[in-house]
Formats: sequence, C-alpha cells, structure tokens
Amino acid sequence: MPEIKVKNTLGRRLETFRPENPPQVSMYVCGPTVYDYTHIGHARTYVVFDAIKRYLSLKGFDVFHIQNITDIDDKIIDRAKAESRDWHDIVEEYTRDYMEQIEKLGIHVDLHPRVTHHINEIIEFIQGLIDKGHAYVAPSGSVYFSVDTYDDYGALSGRISKELWGQEEEFISEKKSPYDFALWKSRKPGEPYWNSPWGPGRPGWHIECSVMSTRYTGESLDIHGGGSDLIFPHHENERAQSETFLGKRPWVKYWLHTGMLLVSGEKMSKSLGNIIPLKEALGKWGPHVLRLWLLSAYYRSPLDYTETGLEQAQRLHERLVHSYQVSLRRVEKLEPSYYLDTKDIATLKRILDIRREWDRELSNDFNFGAAMRWLWELTGVYYKEVEHSESNALLALYLSSIEDMNSVYYFMEEAAARGPIGLENQLIDLIVEVRKELRKKKMYDLADHIRRVLGEMGIKLMDKGEETEWVKD
Repeated sequence: MPEIKVKNTLGRRLETFRPENPPQVSMYVCGPTVYDYTHIGHARTYVVFDAIKRYLSLKGFDVFHIQNITDIDDKIIDRAKAESRDWHDIVEEYTRDYMEQIEKLGIHVDLHPRVTHHINEIIEFIQGLIDKGHAYVAPSGSVYFSVDTYDDYGALSGRISKELWGQEEEFISEKKSPYDFALWKSRKPGEPYWNSPWGPGRPGWHIECSVMSTRYTGESLDIHGGGSDLIFPHHENERAQSETFLGKRPWVKYWLHTGMLLVSGEKMSKSLGNIIPLKEALGKWGPHVLRLWLLSAYYRSPLDYTETGLEQAQRLHERLVHSYQVSLRRVEKLEPSYYLDTKDIATLKRILDIRREWDRELSNDFNFGAAMRWLWELTGVYYKEVEHSESNALLALYLSSIEDMNSVYYFMEEAAARGPIGLENQLIDLIVEVRKELRKKKMYDLADHIRRVLGEMGIKLMDKGEETEWVKD
C-alpha cells in the first residue's frame, strides 16, 4: 500500500507521514469561538479532520483528536453586551448548538477542552514564558509575547516582513514592539476576569491553544489543523510561544489547513447576508449528503456552496445506499461461491483496482475530492456488473468496499454494517412478495396501496419488470 503523504503548511512541501510515536497520532484542531451559531464554513473544517482521523484509523493508526472550545473572547463579550445578556448564557447557547450539530454530522472528537477550565494552566504557561525572557508585563497588567525573541517568526505564514506583523491589539503604546501580541489582557470594567500574578484579567486568544494542546499531547503534536484563515496570526503565534516555552523545534510535525468555503463565489459574511447556519443545511440536505459534498473537493482548495454540487452529492448518496442495502440482502440469501466465471473474475479485478486507486488518492494528502471519483466508479460497476450477479463472493467484495469507503466518508449509518437479516427485513420481503402476487393477479389498486403505505414508512419500492427491489430512505 502507498505511504501516506501530507502537504505541510510549514515549508509548503509534500512529506511522508511519520507520527512521533506510531501507531499513536495526536491531532489538535482549532474549534469554535462560541458567540454565534455554527455555520457550514466551520463544518467543512470539522468534517475534513474527522475524515482524516477516520482514514488514518482505517490504515491502522490510533488517533487522539482534540478540538477546543473558545468560551471567553472579545466576540463573546461584545455579543453579551449587545444583547444585554450574561456572557455565560451566550457561551452555553452556542456551545450546545455546536455540540448538537457535529453529533448529527457523525463527528467524534475525543476531547473538547474549554478555555475557562484551563485558566491555572494558562497562567503557569505565561509565567514560564516570562521566566524564559520571551514575554513581559506591561504597566497595565497585560502580558505580551516578545516576537523579536523568536527567530523563526513568519515562516509558517510566509509573512517575513515585520511591517506585515501588526497584531491589531489595543494598548500598542505599551508594547515594546507594535507586532508583539497579548498573552494576558488586563481587566476592563464590566468584563469577566480571573486573578493572576500580574493582576486581574483574562487570556489572550492565541495562548489557549498552546496550553491545551501541550497539556494533553505533551511536547510534540503530530497534526495541528484549522481553517486557512487561522494561519496568521493565530497559528503563527501558537508556534512561536509553544516552541519558545518547550525549547523544542518543531513542536508540530504537520500543519494542515482547509480552504475557504464560498457562497456563490464570495466569502461568507454577515455584511453580505450569506452565512448559512449548519443546522439549516442539515435540515435541508441531511448529514450524509452534506458530508459527501463537504468532502467533494481537495480540502486545501476553496469550495463553493451551490445547489448543483449538493444535488450531485445527493445522487451519489442514493446510489451508494441503494446498492449497499440491496447487496446486503442478496448476499445473505446466496450460497457461498465455489467458482467464478470469466466475467465475474474481470469484475472482481475491477473492484480491487477501484479500491487501490481510491486508497492512492487518499494517501496523497488526504485528497477526498479526487478519491470521490472512485466512489462513482464503484457504483457504476455495481449497476453494470454486480447488480444481477449470482456470485456471493462478488457481492461480498462490493459490500466490504462500500463499508471501507463509508468508514471514511460516513455517507450512511455505521450501524448498517453487515449482519444477519433481521425480522423487520424478513417482514418487508414478505410484504413485497405478497404485492408481487397481487400484481400478477392485476389487483393494482391494492398493490399501489401497499407501495404507498410502505413509502410513508420510509421504504421505497422499485419495480423492475415482475421483480421488485426495496430500500430504506
């Protein structure tokens, strides 16, 4: 099988994936700042890294996936003030929305650390940077990271010129350099605060991820991910403060970033009114179709939200689920294969070739979009060659291929894994057989009534001549 290659944002080159302590893989992904509803732009990043975890797991790695929740930030405080609400209420409302939506998407995060639960660790980390000479306390009680003490600043983002390093922090006049960034922000009237050696205040944005990632993964991190909009300044600052605190370089082996999600070619923004809440998209398309669409392009490239793209994902989803459900029922009824004819042998080889090409695309920097072509190819082979085959072996190979692909893309419930035919399926088969006899006797009104009732129960019938297949919607 091919080695897994990843394109590291640091250095912008393709590298062989070799985690620090295989088969363990540590992965930290920047999660939401909970001041508004989760939207489809967030979902792209979360689904991509969930699929990366799923693929690595399929290849035998044991991935520990951390995705933080920023529950104290300027945006949260501003939202609370604008709505005359307690900031805790803002946090809990939008944290609940985030957790509900990613659960619907089938995203399984191993740990969701929250900033306000790690204040003591943040204070200790900042004090360590001060002790090492990489941070200083300003007269106001704020603490800043001294960028000039880190000699590789700008390498991750490519912003080498210091004129491009403005951090847009308040109190620039109290900084040693205008591009230094805040680790601790001194208290302002009416804002939440925690006590510290430098006075009451709260953490800066960047310090939280350094603290929570190193706390749970140690001095090295295999994968650090997020949207491309976080490369500068957030991830650049994380890298600087973490490597100076740990005295280790590199701190992160592989930096991976997702491309922007666009709506009709434009970036989502409140001013344009084109933000699509994830809850709304899930309600319209469902989690499995939405996942297929979110993974339909190379994860580092922009992805444009279009009805056409989602309709195509819906069509693929229907083909995958239909072919799987029908094959699952048929393989249970067929006798084991003791001989394959020449046609079946050719089909079997074609399925194996498709599996190999699918794996080759995914091993090339997790190119889910390019690999999706092979999902289409596989269903094409099914409808041309496998659908009417009487070979148990061919159907079993098709099913295992679909199951492997589903383990990464998650386009149907994982509970659909192969097992004995249940009583429910046997009853549906019996009803379909009764309907078949009614059609033979030209009792079409009653046959149509059965179709209609089953349809209302979520069971779709497809007549093919005298035979009928069924799937669960």
